[in-house]
Amino acid sequence: MRQTRTAMTVALLATAIGHAYAQTAPAATTPAAEKEDKDAQVVTITTGTRSAKAIDKIPGAVTVVSKVEVEQTLALTEDATAVLTRTVPGYSESSQAMANNGENLRGRIALRLFDGIPQGSPLREGSRSGTFTDMGLIGRIEVINGPSASEGIGAAGGIINYISKVPTKPGAEFTLNTRYTTQFEDDSAGWKVGLNFAYKADDYDLLAGLSRIDRGISYSADGRRIGMHSSGSTADSVANTVFLKGGMNFGKGREQRLEATVTTFKMEGKGNYRNVDGDRSTGVPATAERPALFGTLAEINDFKQGSVSYSHGNLLGGVFTLSAYTADQAMRFPAESGADRQDPLIPSPRDSAGQLIDQSEVASKKKGVRTSFARQEAFGVGGLELRGGLDLARDQAQQRLALSNRLWVPPMNYSSTAPWLQASYDIGPVTVSGGFRREDGKLHVDTYVTTFFRNRVTVEGGTLEYAANLPNVGLIWRLPAGWSVFAATGKGFTLPNLGIPLRNVNFVGQSVAGIIDLRAVIVKNDEVGFNWRGPMGALSGSYYKSYSDFGQTLLVDPVTRDFILRRLPVEIKGFELSGELNLGRDLKTSATYSRVRGKTEFVAGGPLDREMGVLDISPDKFTLSGTWKPTSQSSLTLGATQLMSREINVGRSNEERTRGYTVADLSARVDLGRIGTFTLGVENLLNKQYELSFSQVSASFLPYMAGRGRVVSVSHEIRF
Repeated sequence: MRQTRTAMTVALLATAIGHAYAQTAPAATTPAAEKEDKDAQVVTITTGTRSAKAIDKIPGAVTVVSKVEVEQTLALTEDATAVLTRTVPGYSESSQAMANNGENLRGRIALRLFDGIPQGSPLREGSRSGTFTDMGLIGRIEVINGPSASEGIGAAGGIINYISKVPTKPGAEFTLNTRYTTQFEDDSAGWKVGLNFAYKADDYDLLAGLSRIDRGISYSADGRRIGMHSSGSTADSVANTVFLKGGMNFGKGREQRLEATVTTFKMEGKGNYRNVDGDRSTGVPATAERPALFGTLAEINDFKQGSVSYSHGNLLGGVFTLSAYTADQAMRFPAESGADRQDPLIPSPRDSAGQLIDQSEVASKKKGVRTSFARQEAFGVGGLELRGGLDLARDQAQQRLALSNRLWVPPMNYSSTAPWLQASYDIGPVTVSGGFRREDGKLHVDTYVTTFFRNRVTVEGGTLEYAANLPNVGLIWRLPAGWSVFAATGKGFTLPNLGIPLRNVNFVGQSVAGIIDLRAVIVKNDEVGFNWRGPMGALSGSYYKSYSDFGQTLLVDPVTRDFILRRLPVEIKGFELSGELNLGRDLKTSATYSRVRGKTEFVAGGPLDREMGVLDISPDKFTLSGTWKPTSQSSLTLGATQLMSREINVGRSNEERTRGYTVADLSARVDLGRIGTFTLGVENLLNKQYELSFSQVSASFLPYMAGRGRVVSVSHEIRF
């Protein structure tokens, strides 16, 4: 292991890392923003700024995952979060499942967006926000690393915005994608068929997509079926996506744009298998066997959402944007017979031990309106830029036990009004920025009754008010020879996982207003870093510290084997390094490294002496990849991801030991012109047997899960 670590470290430094912070890609849907800078000097993003802003004027670690990087990951897997593990240094290990338990950004939950629409609810975080669309529709991913208030609540760890493709070729074009995947076992085969239509004219454009993905069961390297994830598996599932986006440019100079998007996505388990627990003490992971539990429903992610946006590129000398969205999201989880599901008044269905089986469903409905106005050279002052706007949001979430139609988490209704203002001033090579966001929210919960396990107590409803002032200040100093340094401080705002304390009330006389765990999480983040970009490549690094005096960590109830929420101070520190090295016109290497450490209290009111475990903080991570392009029509990419071993709280309660692993991947692509493009992908090239870090912990309700063994995929894409 020590030799592996040394080799990875040498390789990391040798490649002059830094690729993710400054990839070149089109940044917005307006005609001007579709232009990609050919010299790769000006890279812009829209996440957190609402209109295009140069990345070298944003004080903080920003990752832009390019279309090429998305496609390279798609050659290996259709998992929506796998590309983040490979390209974003602060992003944790992928769960390889429909659920994203244990996946976070810099040790905290991130706000996931799809074209600006939130994909989860902080009211009841079900860890299902990472599986929401066909990744073949994604053109780029913008990631704001670290706590942020720029896009609203839920961004304690940062913002991950998946941005759909934009038609760029004049006229009409169809793209047909087919894919076959196998682990060379009879029930492991999977396939995909996707058809996209793009049309672009001078004044309007259209993108439409249909796809179906059918997945077989997964196998580990030792040839055993991998167990079914207790929060939902992508294995043995079917996913259907329908996507439609259309835009129209009009007005003088085509400076105005109206755009609308509608999308539906449903992933559903096929219900062929049931989980069989493994044994951590003997190192035998969970497996899957036929048939599934009788009388249960398939797990689902069922997302329906839409948005309308308007922009004016020259309104009163500035850029104005207005967008509105609506989303209806439902998540059903696998059947369980835990203690908190039991009720003697309900006869069935029951397992062979006589325990009641039930399935929880989280339903979330949300809508919002967001506005922004940006003005360069405000008040006639050169180098001064002002941005501001008003965000309105409504979110409703609840959780039920589906088979018995019982209320588990009562309907929670949250409304938010958030004005914001941001300014930046260029003084030669220095950019100074600062801003302020005011969060005013209300949470209303009606009176409700808890379940039998929680003594069927009546909890008095009520309305809670949340108010927070969220400032930020930053500085960037651009130095000679492509170097720059930055420093930033700011606050983020989110709500804790409200559904957990609400459903766990078990004594009479309690009211919503009296539940202290419903208080908001305010995170203060400080960060310093550097960037370099030149002809040979790029290098970026940052050190950060985030603190919340009333944070949240996850523990597992030993009786129910489900999550409980612990509200204590949380301090997280970390270091990231990332970059690329161009070894010639045909060969490029890239690498990332991240180290995150979190601490909280063993005893309330005591020192921060308990190291946070893998459910909150991922082990150290290395990634390394190289791409060779022997011709303009072909490429070969070899990559590796390493999760390090870790021991924390040794000799104390909450002791945790996880074993690291290294997995290599290979993809090859060749464009044969009219015949189309063929891609070969091999995930886990060396067929490494390993167990996912977050499932190794005994104090976890998640099964002891192995990672996927070697997976071979052959894809074909043809345009006509």
